[in-house]
Amino acid sequence: MSTPTRPRRRALAGALVAAALLAGCGGGDGLPEAQGQNWISGDGTVATTPPAERGEPVTFTGETIDGETIDLADLRGQVVLLNTWFAACGPCREEADDLQQVWEEYSDRNVQFVGINTYDTAAIAESFHRRFGITYPSVLDAQSGEAMLALRGVAPQATPTTIVLDTEGRVAARVSGPADASTFAGLLDDAGAAPAEPPAPTATGTAAPA
Repeated sequence: MSTPTRPRRRALAGALVAAALLAGCGGGDGLPEAQGQNWISGDGTVATTPPAERGEPVTFTGETIDGETIDLADLRGQVVLLNTWFAACGPCREEADDLQQVWEEYSDRNVQFVGINTYDTAAIAESFHRRFGITYPSVLDAQSGEAMLALRGVAPQATPTTIVLDTEGRVAARVSGPADASTFAGLLDDAGAAPAEPPAPTATGTAAPA
């Protein structure tokens, strides 16, 4: 078999690059297609840390998709759920609905969710939020890497990874890989999320109907 000439090799390389770009193109929602091998997979393993063994508070500052600034130090007193993700990560898509569901249930219970987008532009990250109905903020960390640097030694390389911080900003639990709503809720409760408010009583002292 003859060896391809240099012009043919260039043509082959160009075709491969074009194919790769097309493979990463998304549909009408502006998202890249979910890819199966573009991240280190996690198996959903949960690791918790007893209060007496928790380290120093995690701190970083990041700019959100909407151009706002989030400083973790300002969130002390709340239980904080951090979730790493990027738009073409299949497991990130799988758990997106569960995360949003738990956020809606816990957002008034001294809890704050913060997504950490590790790869995308603001436009792609915003498209992901819109497609999956995400209403909690995400910081864009691809350029600065500040959030992932702050989590070095805490967060495994798997994407997604979820880190739950207690009210002092210390790591209480982490999940390596995707998880479901019951897991997220349980970790928030264990880390000190405030109990749900009981239904307001009526004038006769009975609970108001749902």
